[in-house]
Amino acid sequence: MLFQVGGQGSRPTFFEMAAAQQLPASLRAALAYSFGVVALRRPIFHKILDYEDEFFALLMLVLETHSLRTTEASFSESLYGLRRRPVNITTRKDNAKMDSKQLQLPWLRRRQRVLSVAFLVALPYLKSKLQALYNKERAARLQASLWGNDDVTFDDSGTYVGQAEAAHGGTDVVGPELSSITRIKKQVSAFIGACYPWIHASNEGLSFAYQLLYLLDATGFYNLGLHILGVHVCRATGQELMDSSSRISRIRSRERERLRGPPWMKTVQKLLLSCIYTTLDYAQTGLIAAVFFFKMMEWWYQSAEERMSAPTVFPPPPPPPPPKVAEGGIPLPHDRSLCPLCSQRRANPSVLVASGFVFCYPCIFKYVSQYKRCPVTLMPASVEQIRRLFHDL
Repeated sequence: MLFQVGGQGSRPTFFEMAAAQQLPASLRAALAYSFGVVALRRPIFHKILDYEDEFFALLMLVLETHSLRTTEASFSESLYGLRRRPVNITTRKDNAKMDSKQLQLPWLRRRQRVLSVAFLVALPYLKSKLQALYNKERAARLQASLWGNDDVTFDDSGTYVGQAEAAHGGTDVVGPELSSITRIKKQVSAFIGACYPWIHASNEGLSFAYQLLYLLDATGFYNLGLHILGVHVCRATGQELMDSSSRISRIRSRERERLRGPPWMKTVQKLLLSCIYTTLDYAQTGLIAAVFFFKMMEWWYQSAEERMSAPTVFPPPPPPPPPKVAEGGIPLPHDRSLCPLCSQRRANPSVLVASGFVFCYPCIFKYVSQYKRCPVTLMPASVEQIRRLFHDL
């Protein structure tokens, strides 16, 4: 069961269904990233990013409607060779008779197509907007807890607006009307903030339960939406693919026959229909190929830019020359392990930061405390500049 990817039977495996379900989210992320990169050079595309949910919902509405009409599958399911088939299930106590009561119909009904588009486009759009409102309400609550003000709100752009600014900030609406609108918005935001976590948790729990049951072959529905629609997702056979092609041809022939008007108008309409048909036919594979091609080019140029902008590694500079011995200073011994003050091997070696020379701690502490200078270079120093050395060469 776990390794039947593309295996026998018309029932898709769990991995095929999971890949088909995750494709729209991956496609949206890739498109948003692509438009974000293009917007860096063309600021006009920032308007598309401001209405990202609406543009993606409109794109998916066109793709899903066309895919369900022509291939009897969603946009992502058609890319994996899957088809939707309606099924009427009669609940019986005898499980042995259940298979005989499952009647698969050849094509989706019109109601099932419309509801499929609603589940595939409208519900993800609504979920995205509710998630954005919940994040804004949560940010407002966090800001209110930090500022100690329960009347903190956010405007449409997500900018913090205080109570005084919300009441008098740049609007022509009169006071009572503004207060009622603000109160309604706050109530709606508070309601969403309180209910959305439970709705989201319930949705995720149902999705996990259906996916687990589908993985264990306990149900034929991968999610709740398919169960409500009464639709099974099956692998498409070669005959079904041929039937789909002929069905598309018949639909387009009927649409061309319905054209009305003078000959020149019919010619223009046929030309427009041909352009639309060609765009829709290649929209699925062309969109996916364009995104992957853009990601490949983006990775290629990013690697080149990283190589060009990589910092040049230079060898470490040579150490500075040691400070010179002053004319009235104590000469340095030939043996570097000896203290310049007592001419004995250093005990508890310590360095004087002002000059960098190393002495015995008692010797240098006593000398600096008395003369306030380095005994070798005669540079001004203090006892705070004496540092203990834990490793002496």
